[in-house]
Amino acid sequence: MKLSRSLPFLPLLPLLPLAAALDGCTTVGPNYSLPRQALINAPLANAPLEGADPTLTSRRNVPAVWWKLYDDPVLNGLVDEALQSNTDLRVAAANLARSREALGVARAQGGFSGEASAAVKRAQESAEQFLLFEKLPVANEGDFGISISYEFDLFGKLRRGVEAAQADTESVQAAGDLARITVVADVVRAYVEQCSAAEELRVAQQSLALQRQRVDLSRRLRDAGRGNQPDVTRGQTQVATLTADLPRYTARRKIAQYQLAALLARAPSDLPPAVLACDRLPQIRQPIPVGDGAALLKRRPDVREAERQLAASTARIGVATGALYPTISFGASAGYTGILEDIPTLPTARWAFGPLINWNFPTNGARGRVREAEASSVVALAKFDGVVLTALRETETNLATYASDSARADALRVALKSAAESADETHRLYRAGRESFISDLDATRTLTATRSQVAAAEGQVAIDQVNLFLALGGGWEIDAQSAPGVTAPHAATAAKAVPNAAAATAAKGP
Repeated sequence: MKLSRSLPFLPLLPLLPLAAALDGCTTVGPNYSLPRQALINAPLANAPLEGADPTLTSRRNVPAVWWKLYDDPVLNGLVDEALQSNTDLRVAAANLARSREALGVARAQGGFSGEASAAVKRAQESAEQFLLFEKLPVANEGDFGISISYEFDLFGKLRRGVEAAQADTESVQAAGDLARITVVADVVRAYVEQCSAAEELRVAQQSLALQRQRVDLSRRLRDAGRGNQPDVTRGQTQVATLTADLPRYTARRKIAQYQLAALLARAPSDLPPAVLACDRLPQIRQPIPVGDGAALLKRRPDVREAERQLAASTARIGVATGALYPTISFGASAGYTGILEDIPTLPTARWAFGPLINWNFPTNGARGRVREAEASSVVALAKFDGVVLTALRETETNLATYASDSARADALRVALKSAAESADETHRLYRAGRESFISDLDATRTLTATRSQVAAAEGQVAIDQVNLFLALGGGWEIDAQSAPGVTAPHAATAAKAVPNAAAATAAKGP
């Protein structure tokens, strides 16, 4: 038997270059580029950030590992652990894996496909279907064959589907980056809250000890005939008031520890001893680098996520437009069909090849789906603009808050110095009998209240710093400390996902 007879579709192989040439003749739908009217191209999005205090911030870019500016090894270890074990990051990793598989499915559409079949049966065939009028004998029948086909993406519907899937994957990747910087900020914030509450508790305990000393002195003076019982009672009231504040700080410490334990997927009792022992606020001893508006918008993951969603919506216009055009494929098949005992003789051989055109005429809302996709892209652009405005508002608000709270903390520290001097001088005069107990009590009360205010103000400044870094969007670029399953090789190109580009141009549909 000759090879050409056993494989009758071999003469079709020269048609493969023609198939490749026909594939990709045109691509319907708009070619995506960032619209000129997008707010990210406006001057307000590229100007220096407002609300920044030059004594507290600098124009340098935000470092990728901004939490290391605290120079706190305990905090560094907590962040590293959270990036490996946090449940939100595990969800982000799973979502990214799912999106990448969907992209693989989209890329596999069209092109070559094939199948093989084999069937054996014992059957009584109808004679009349062959225009015979005598009963056919019962026989063993066989059908064996293979077929291949190639779907041409002449109008780019499949390519637009791949573009949409690619943009969706990049959007999910940006969402994972957003989850990462949020987890980092939450860890740092919980650690700062724990240390701040412990410091405020320590200050409150020192104030309580000071007030108790005053009460002991008033008792001794009363017993010596130089004081009276109302002075002692007033002092005891102040002691009770200060004592009542202690549970509040203890509860804040516990709440911060619970938050930190949840972020690390640990039990609160399993937190590192150094965390539980922290009673001093971590400090950043340099101006915070904030960059400018353009750098902010290229860095923030939520801006990239919204921009990629806009790109996906634009690509889906092409998918909907491509549905208006026919689907064209070319196929070939070969095999043997006949009496089982005669297979594979020449009388049982069969082969065929030819084109297949499938065109669903634009009915049943096909054009409406195109208009729906176009409207979805308008919605995506509006959302993108909204995210840009939100990013600017959040950053500038946090800059202004940080500046005002820092100024307040500075003023309170000056007030604390004055209150301490006044309390010391008043107490000396009281012991010498030249000032009343009321004056001494008021001076002591002012000192303890100011100490508490300074500790609370410094804690708020530390929280403001964390909120500012979160608004600036730094921390997703790291590779070595990525969450499980979520790597960041796209860091170099992610910032380019929001380019300065011309408006989209659309190809006409039928």
